[in-house]
Amino acid sequence: MTTKAKCNDVTWKGHADCSHCSVRHMVLFANLADADLDGALMPIEEMTYAPQTTLYRAGERGDHVYTIRSGLLKLFQYLPNGTQRIVRLLRPGDVAGLEILVNGTYHHGAVSIQATNVCRIPTAVLKNLDQSKPQLHRELMVRWQRSLDQADDIITLFSTGSSQARVARLLLHLGHLPADTACNLLSREDMSALLGITVETASRTVADFKRRGLVKTGNGQCEYDPAGLQEIAQD
Repeated sequence: MTTKAKCNDVTWKGHADCSHCSVRHMVLFANLADADLDGALMPIEEMTYAPQTTLYRAGERGDHVYTIRSGLLKLFQYLPNGTQRIVRLLRPGDVAGLEILVNGTYHHGAVSIQATNVCRIPTAVLKNLDQSKPQLHRELMVRWQRSLDQADDIITLFSTGSSQARVARLLLHLGHLPADTACNLLSREDMSALLGITVETASRTVADFKRRGLVKTGNGQCEYDPAGLQEIAQD
């Protein structure tokens, strides 16, 4: 389907064609045969969210999960003092909102960091396939484990060590995103919310890295010096 409808910062691109999906090898239905997909996935919609667009809010009830096709998504919570803390970054192949399969409520807010293309999947589709296709059940467990691993990364990589070490680890992490994504240098506000440092410290650190040639930006592209960043990340 080629019809597109746009509302605010969300573009509906039609029903997903999972059998011919260019990123199917890394998304939720990777291990299902074409015959398994016929008919069952018609309600799935392909959506594109402009940067800084909300997909859902913490505490909301809903009935969709989201597979990331391209772009970058942040999951966040608010601390008691009202400041935002990013708890996870989702990249292509990741799934947002899996917790809704358990109690119908989203545990985090989800906002696109850059233009993000997703497949919006009704929970009814997953529940029906989960009962009839053991391959999907296994894949759901893999995605749950990946979510746990990502949460561990936030604790072990981004919440310990000096501010320079945290920024270096984050840049190394972002450097593993697909090469065709937009420049993956987060805003200083997002760095602050993810790393637990002040916005001023994030700005100062990135500026210092640029002066030292560890980070280069221009024309929407980013280049990192992995060896130099790795040395700092060991702190």
